[in-house]
Amino acid sequence: MSRYEPAQIEPKWQSAWDQAQAFLARRDPAKPKYYVLEMFPYPSGRIHMGHVRNYTMGDVVARYKSAQGFSVLHPMGWDAFGMPAENAAMERGGHPKDWTYGNIADMRAQMKPLGLSIDWTREFATCDPEYYGQQQAMFIDMMEAGLVYRKNAVVNWDPVDMTVLANEQVIDGKGWRSGAAVERRELTQWFFKISDYSEELLSALDGLTNWPEKVRLMQANWIGRSRGLQFAFETVGAPEGFEKLEVYTTRPDTLLGASFAAISADHPLAKTLESDPKVAAFLARCRLGGTTAEALETAEKIGFDTGIRVKHPLDPNWELPVWIANFILMDYGTGAIFGCPAHDQRDFDFATKYGLPIKAVFAPEERGAASDEALAEAYVPMKSERVRYLRGFAGAEVQTGDEAVAAAIAHAESTGYGTGVTKFRLRDWGVSRQRYWGCPIPVVHCPACGVVPEAKENLPVRLPDDVSFDVPGNPLDRHPTWRDCTCPRCGAAARRETDTMDTFVDSSWYYARFTAPRAQTPTVAEDAAYWMNVDQYIGGIEHAILHLLYSRFFARAMAKTGHLPHSAIEPFNALFTQGMVTHEIYMTRDANGRPVYHLPEDIVRSDSGATLADGTAVEVIPSAKMSKSKKNVVDPMNIIASFGADTARWFVMSDSPPERDVEWTSSGAEAAFKHLSRVWTLCSRIGEMPEGHKGEGDDDLRRATAKAIDEVTRGIESFAFNKAIAVLYGFTNTLAKANASTPVMKEAIRTLAQLMQPMVPHIAESIWTYQGGQGLCCQAPWPKADPALLVDDTVILPIQINGKRRAEISVPKDMPASEVEKIALANEDVVRFLAGQPVKKIIVVPGRIINVVA
Repeated sequence: MSRYEPAQIEPKWQSAWDQAQAFLARRDPAKPKYYVLEMFPYPSGRIHMGHVRNYTMGDVVARYKSAQGFSVLHPMGWDAFGMPAENAAMERGGHPKDWTYGNIADMRAQMKPLGLSIDWTREFATCDPEYYGQQQAMFIDMMEAGLVYRKNAVVNWDPVDMTVLANEQVIDGKGWRSGAAVERRELTQWFFKISDYSEELLSALDGLTNWPEKVRLMQANWIGRSRGLQFAFETVGAPEGFEKLEVYTTRPDTLLGASFAAISADHPLAKTLESDPKVAAFLARCRLGGTTAEALETAEKIGFDTGIRVKHPLDPNWELPVWIANFILMDYGTGAIFGCPAHDQRDFDFATKYGLPIKAVFAPEERGAASDEALAEAYVPMKSERVRYLRGFAGAEVQTGDEAVAAAIAHAESTGYGTGVTKFRLRDWGVSRQRYWGCPIPVVHCPACGVVPEAKENLPVRLPDDVSFDVPGNPLDRHPTWRDCTCPRCGAAARRETDTMDTFVDSSWYYARFTAPRAQTPTVAEDAAYWMNVDQYIGGIEHAILHLLYSRFFARAMAKTGHLPHSAIEPFNALFTQGMVTHEIYMTRDANGRPVYHLPEDIVRSDSGATLADGTAVEVIPSAKMSKSKKNVVDPMNIIASFGADTARWFVMSDSPPERDVEWTSSGAEAAFKHLSRVWTLCSRIGEMPEGHKGEGDDDLRRATAKAIDEVTRGIESFAFNKAIAVLYGFTNTLAKANASTPVMKEAIRTLAQLMQPMVPHIAESIWTYQGGQGLCCQAPWPKADPALLVDDTVILPIQINGKRRAEISVPKDMPASEVEKIALANEDVVRFLAGQPVKKIIVVPGRIINVVA
């Protein structure tokens, strides 16, 4: 073999795999299947080493399972709709489609040289009409199944971009792109009825045992099951129709500490009072804030006393003022609360600001009698903390919050003023977006027929190409030839829905589409039944809540509408959330003191530090997640050009457990390349050994080979890729020192190639072929360890002297205890620690330990 030259061997083997269709996913009933999927990327323009790590993890699993005899599905696609493409069109000119497909081409060109075992025949982008047309068909099916509806809702509205913003796009109360103060505006929106599945989505988490516990907990908290009391205050001085004020509370045990009632700015009572200019001004001020619980929690608490009063349900002579408050969400509970400032910090801040009473209901367990002494802050005990109730249904008993809540609900139900209710934090999923670059919602607004789904034979409802972004807002609203249409039901003039779908919809079912990506229906029953579920899903922790929760809902909706089998309602059997790849940040400052960031390849290193090519000193900031804005990204194409794809793959798998962050360093890449070069040289040396070379230590090398097979297999199975690679380092060292017979040496190096193949497939193919392996290494069966060779003939025994471990020895398993004693006492560490002291007793526990008492 010549010297190791990745630039020559890697394209060669990629071509060989393509010609052999080695990674084509085939539905083979005679084989078990395995579906491995990485969360598909947004085509932002370039991939970096963080992407490489993610996709290599999936590739290791896919290649390993294929070698184990599975029929493997390992696809790739593009999450291609969304605002960044529209922003690029606004800022640079051009069309979102051109920007998107251009980026896809660039990223595909970066990914293919990595040698990933992807079935590229299944590739699609969510902006392909063939994909979103099937999404539209499912939307119509979900309408018919009662899972889609339309209603007025309060949304985040960007007055500059003139669009609804998702909660994640509101940063410090401002639009993420425009920087404009976000308003709360009521619009007619489309919703998926995900809340119908709240209990099921929550309880099913217990069965997802191959998901990270932290992800399951995050989802459980987001769904937010709570048990509380719903009751109605009788109002005093309210407008007609508002004789009762419905309230839901999760802490009915604090009802005797109530000091006010409050309603959302979007509550029907607040809107009825809006004819009062003072109320109208206050509501307008509230609508300048965010719509999320988090936004309202951190905002300044403001209120308006309506002058209306409500009667306390336990004392009709006790009246509470009704305020409008900006921290109450209309879409949770009833949009009305009672405030107990002593035990809720939000209520405490509000009551303190407006001079409202603060009455303690309970106190720490050690405190005795009731007290209304001034509180510096609300006393909010932990859920399981036991407290002494000063007022209420528990008398002076010490109880936990749960016990007291149950007692308060029982009291309300027995006296007839309230009912125990289970509610969920999870709200229905609003999917309307006032944007162009998204999947059109396939409905028509007809003056005669109302809201009508488009006829399926007219799908896809394609986005028009002739749009412009020179005016803020949704271009579809300004496109009469697209917007104006005929009603599919009566044929009269009608208008299309100009909202497009939230891009989370696109990514909530793509895993199912990969099972039959060219079908004329969303899925094909036989393909979905064979390939689903995804056996191993890999992606970032940032998608732990919304993407995964929406995907779980969508799988259930698809099962209900006949597009997935019921067995696939939990679409991901196992989930792995990988760590990030980090890198140092290099920064200078401009004339105004603003940061200017520089790419790693622009940095010159010397003994005096880091500089630019012109000698300008650079500030080096500790490693952080690779980010285009900070320019601390490493382009895999540069690494491949310098060291080869196998080096990049080996490094990102070897340096850290896959769930933890890994820092990319040039020295680490160089070390990985040197190791692969060493393996290449070792292969050459073994290949040049004479056929008749007898050597020595055949049995030892066979045992080492079997042990490597066993440990690498267990490492890959448990996602401990770094441990598997550590074993391969050790096995390489063993093989380099070995002088066994030629056949045993060749068998060992072929096995090394097979074990390395999932991580570094190109060099593995070259070694496999050079050493006489049949066919492609990636299609060879995974090696199996002979169990007899895994049984060690020796055992390592620790030696304790007076109870402290001081040494260890390796002895044959069947050595008599008397012989073990002699070897132990002759050990130089034991002799040193005894320092001439007589040995009173020595106890040999066979196979476990030696105890020496001196």
